Amino acid sequence: MSDPLAKIKKKLQEEIDQLSHELNIELPKEIAVARAHGDLSENAEYKFAKERQTYVNAKIAQLKKRMGDLGMLNLNNIPKDRSGYGSRVVVLDVARDVKVEYKLVSSEEADAEKGLISTTSPIGRALLNRRVGDEIEVATPAGKKEFEIVELVTIHDGE
Repeated sequence: MSDPLAKIKKKLQEEIDQLSHELNIELPKEIAVARAHGDLSENAEYKFAKERQTYVNAKIAQLKKRMGDLGMLNLNNIPKDRSGYGSRVVVLDVARDVKVEYKLVSSEEADAEKGLISTTSPIGRALLNRRVGDEIEVATPAGKKEFEIVELVTIHDGE
């Protein structure tokens, strides 16, 4: 099985690299230019650059933590008989009598319009560790929804 998380890790690393460049190259130049303007207490450019520097530092730390979390994720620990990351789940919307297909993905991959839902979203959390035949009730922003799982393909079953 190829690493389905490799694309996410690459995207995160590219964002870290871009922010690091801004933090180490661009922002110091902006701060130096702003300092040259004199009185720092009333210097909007200086204040903005320092605030941006703080934000970029925090964002880099957040992205590095996410990379570490992804690095510790062992796809072999995902259940083979229940839904988990990478599973394709077909549910029956009980109220509308309509089948809907979801794929459980990470928050970086989520795209609701394509049926890619994060395992951290309300529906994603409710679908985790479920089997065919399970009925679930989910509180969504649009109100309560009732689903019955009618089909399940785990990450181990392949596409």
